[in-house]
Amino acid sequence: MGVGTSNFVIRWINFFTMLLAVAVMIFGIWMSSHHDGCRKSLTLPVIGLGAFIFIISVIGFLGALKNSSVLLWVYLITLCFILIAILVFTVLAFIVTNNGSGHNVAGLRYKEYQLEDYSSWFIKQLNNSHNWARLRSCLVKSEDCNKLSKKYKTLKQYKSAKLSPMEAGCCRPPSECGYPAINASYYDLTFHPVSPNLDCKRYKNSRAVKCYDCHSCKAGVAQYMKTEWRIVAIFNVVLFVLLSIIYFVGCCARRNAARSHSKA
Repeated sequence: MGVGTSNFVIRWINFFTMLLAVAVMIFGIWMSSHHDGCRKSLTLPVIGLGAFIFIISVIGFLGALKNSSVLLWVYLITLCFILIAILVFTVLAFIVTNNGSGHNVAGLRYKEYQLEDYSSWFIKQLNNSHNWARLRSCLVKSEDCNKLSKKYKTLKQYKSAKLSPMEAGCCRPPSECGYPAINASYYDLTFHPVSPNLDCKRYKNSRAVKCYDCHSCKAGVAQYMKTEWRIVAIFNVVLFVLLSIIYFVGCCARRNAARSHSKA
């Protein structure tokens, strides 16, 4: 790849990634001012990621613009660390999300989940009292469980609904408890549970309690996290390929810059 071609490609790639970084930082700032405390915890990593991408893009852009071998070296070394980090995270994400699947229940269109089916890392994180207290607070604030009665007006609609893993685990007692449903947000707890599962005793009809302290709720959150992590892992595979191509072009630009300086 020629000097002009490689430098041109690197300049334009980094120009667009600078614009992307600015967009990421603006999104992070918007999140901090428009969301509750649960989602605000994501704003600093988002803003930090945007700032980091911006700085790296500026280095790569200036290195290609000025045909600077030093700046391109810094750019390539940093990009190499990013590639390694993405690779390690992606492999770990696939390992962590390898376990865990739902169980079919007769008469239900959705699955129920059990915490012990998931990886030990997920179980450890969700059983940590500090972590779960924060997640539980977010679940209560979301009001998702209390909205089910508005979403499903009749008991027939509710029983034929396809609930999400967190709705299935956090908003209702496990089916094995045998509690009759009065509506989408209320169960008749006067019946003696037919299962020794402790989640049967943990469930309450109260808006602030529901099954938020149940293992089934933690399993629902684990399934949600597994799905999200898989999406991120697949995205990282695509990102790794794209960054590898950019790294190759950057290597060409750095080599060409070094040659041009040696001839000067």
